[in-house]
Amino acid sequence: MNQNKSIVGITMGDAAGVGPEIILKSLASQEIYDLCRPFVIGDSKILERAKSYVNSGLAIQNITEEELDHLEFEYGTVYTLNLDLVPEDLPVGQVSPIAGHAAFEYLSKAIDLANKGKIDAICTAPLNKEALHKGGHKYPGHTEILAELTGTDEFSMMLSAPNLKVIHVTTHVGIIDAVKMINPERVYRVIKLADETLKKSGIESPKIAVCGINPHAGENGLFGYGEEDEKVIPGVQRAQKEGVNVVGPLPADTLFFRTVRGDFDIVVAMYHDQGHGPVKVLGLDAGVNITVGLPIIRTSVDHGTAFDIAGKGIADEKSMTEALRQAVELAPKRL
Repeated sequence: MNQNKSIVGITMGDAAGVGPEIILKSLASQEIYDLCRPFVIGDSKILERAKSYVNSGLAIQNITEEELDHLEFEYGTVYTLNLDLVPEDLPVGQVSPIAGHAAFEYLSKAIDLANKGKIDAICTAPLNKEALHKGGHKYPGHTEILAELTGTDEFSMMLSAPNLKVIHVTTHVGIIDAVKMINPERVYRVIKLADETLKKSGIESPKIAVCGINPHAGENGLFGYGEEDEKVIPGVQRAQKEGVNVVGPLPADTLFFRTVRGDFDIVVAMYHDQGHGPVKVLGLDAGVNITVGLPIIRTSVDHGTAFDIAGKGIADEKSMTEALRQAVELAPKRL
């Protein structure tokens, strides 16, 4: 076994969704075991049940936290830190407070292991926000849980798809609240996070483009009430003075096309749908969600729990596989 390979903890997400299926499909690939030492944080009985959905011959083996450092991590076995939080007969494809609470606990355990240095990265299967809330955890999503449990104040969601990376100034809030929350300091900090993240990935001087808030980036006051001048431009100018290669605000309706064409390395989006829409047009199976600014590496699929197809074995694992690849790429290297 290569002890230098990163140990990646995969949280099972909502047990009633497609998470267990796409995890099994991804871990059926020899490539993943060649890249890293993967294991699942979840419920082994749910993984056993999911094997029938995807016609999997993989073995499920329960492990302990203490075993992580010296396991062989052989291909063909799904190693599972079994938290035993949901019943075996949990209904598939339905919102469940039990599954919502369990999803929180899987992530909490993964963060604890990362903080202890037991694992090098976290890769998350999707959770369901309604189930999470009904389970007693009032968070907008994974990102905010990660930020709180790691004590991180400055963070952002980055989406990565072929030829397009997008980082967000605001995420899981309504559009009216998003506009209120945008300010020069936050715009500046997200530009800096984008710059630092891409430099760590090997891009010497990342080309960063910032979206406007209004159509045509306000078009010199024609649209909106001067939001670009008040909320965006001061943050861009501050980053420029520090030597960051950033331009904007630019009209969002052409900026994403220009970025895919190669004009820029990353787009700073102002709100959730402004950034998510273009990435998902490229394909739900192509996008990966990365939380930047955390002290630990976290990647995720860029799709939901897909309750409508859960249990049918047809969920596409490509986003999970790519999320695992990027977790390894971003994780600190073991020497």
